[in-house]
Amino acid sequence: MTLVAYYELCKPRVVALMLITSLVGMLLATPSWVPLRILILGNLGIGLGACAAAVVNHLVDRRIDALMGRTQFRPLPSGRVTSGQAILFASVLAFLSMLILSLWVNKLTALLTLVTLIAYAGVYSLYLKRATPQNIVIGGIAGAAPPLLGWTATTGHIDPHGLLLVLIIFVWTPPHFWALAIQRYKEYARADIPMLPVTHGIPFTKLCIFLYTLLLAAVSVLPYVVGMSGLIYLVAALLLNSIFIFKSYLLLTKKEEHVLAGNVFRFSIWYLFGIFVFLLIDHY
Repeated sequence: MTLVAYYELCKPRVVALMLITSLVGMLLATPSWVPLRILILGNLGIGLGACAAAVVNHLVDRRIDALMGRTQFRPLPSGRVTSGQAILFASVLAFLSMLILSLWVNKLTALLTLVTLIAYAGVYSLYLKRATPQNIVIGGIAGAAPPLLGWTATTGHIDPHGLLLVLIIFVWTPPHFWALAIQRYKEYARADIPMLPVTHGIPFTKLCIFLYTLLLAAVSVLPYVVGMSGLIYLVAALLLNSIFIFKSYLLLTKKEEHVLAGNVFRFSIWYLFGIFVFLLIDHY
């Protein structure tokens, strides 16, 4: 049971999606194949850093999690793991991440991973989440970093194409999380978290989601515009964006907010997965 609790602290589904984007970043950075050492140890180090950030997020949010139905059975509020154990676990994960990346990948990737960890676990979790309804927008840059980390793991330097991958996730993050916030509106209000639906109302949030999906549609075709990808990716991106825009339009114009927001949230995950998979397919 304790091992399961530690596993849950790492937010494995979130980390898995991050590692997919990291892997794609690695593969897009080279016309050939990524060295096996970089492929395995790079993703391992990035993944351990993401897990450390997730544990700290659990630690910071333990009192809030106890108030919300979706999170009250997480390891810390349920008492399966103590705060001291979580701190030690996060420290070990962060140390191993830095050790692996600095010794067997490159120091730039180690540094960027550390900055990302601090930004997410410290700046976002400790401050931004409770300070402003724009918490997801500002803090989204930390969650958008994995493809750039994968890129630098392969090349050892920061490239504009790697930053473009970051931009796609950065713009994707607000409609993804605001859809969830509409679903969990009452819980966020009870926990006194200033998510956009709580501070500005659900109708305004629905409008913001729709506008962001339009912006995302423009940003997501930039890889084709700058010559980073070809027609296979363009066709897939246009199709995925059409579905995303349609779902967000239904959310904007219909009254069944709870159900429609859930549809937008779930599709947004498949959208991001599809965008990165088709970038990879087009690349090879």
